[in-house]
Amino acid sequence: MRQPLVQHEGIAAVLLRDNIDTDQIIPSREMKQVSRAGLGEGLFAGWRYLEPGGRAINPEFVLNRPEQTGTSILIAGENFGCGSSREHAVWALEEYGIRVILAKSFGEIFHGNCVRNGILPITLSAEDIDALAAGEQPVSVSVDLGAQTVRSEHLRNGQIEFEIGAFAKRLLIEGLDPIALTLTEQDQIDAFLDRDTAQRPWVYSAA
Repeated sequence: MRQPLVQHEGIAAVLLRDNIDTDQIIPSREMKQVSRAGLGEGLFAGWRYLEPGGRAINPEFVLNRPEQTGTSILIAGENFGCGSSREHAVWALEEYGIRVILAKSFGEIFHGNCVRNGILPITLSAEDIDALAAGEQPVSVSVDLGAQTVRSEHLRNGQIEFEIGAFAKRLLIEGLDPIALTLTEQDQIDAFLDRDTAQRPWVYSAA
């Protein structure tokens, strides 16, 4: 089980660049360990740090600014998360503390990886993204997944609706990944196995 995401309010960082790919989200040189632990330190390493492989902070990068401490939402441009299908990009975002990404569009595989790992990817119009990015920074944003709304003083009428598939919405609200979703049907699975074992015992006999 993951932490359910029903409503979220947080500080947003504006990273209004198009075609930010998964290698920019986490460079391959940062994927040294087998586990997910520590990947957050490598998030946007090419921009957060002054030298490749180093840890000297780049004070100009948005996530390094003092006012962005505690950032949990990203505001991005077109085709965010394009490139390779590495799930490490989403794992790094998750470990850093990102729960919601607002973008003009997403890489398709990256979008699915977000949903399966507890991050809500929201596609908004270019007009709405630009309005959020043009406001005073940092931006405060509230998201209600149940109602499918985004609220901010920088948006027209202060609130807009967004679209999300029913399957993705359920996974995020209930804190499930596809395996955990399957296991919600454990009673039916066990009942099937009991019936099948009685009907075809040779399938389950030891070799």
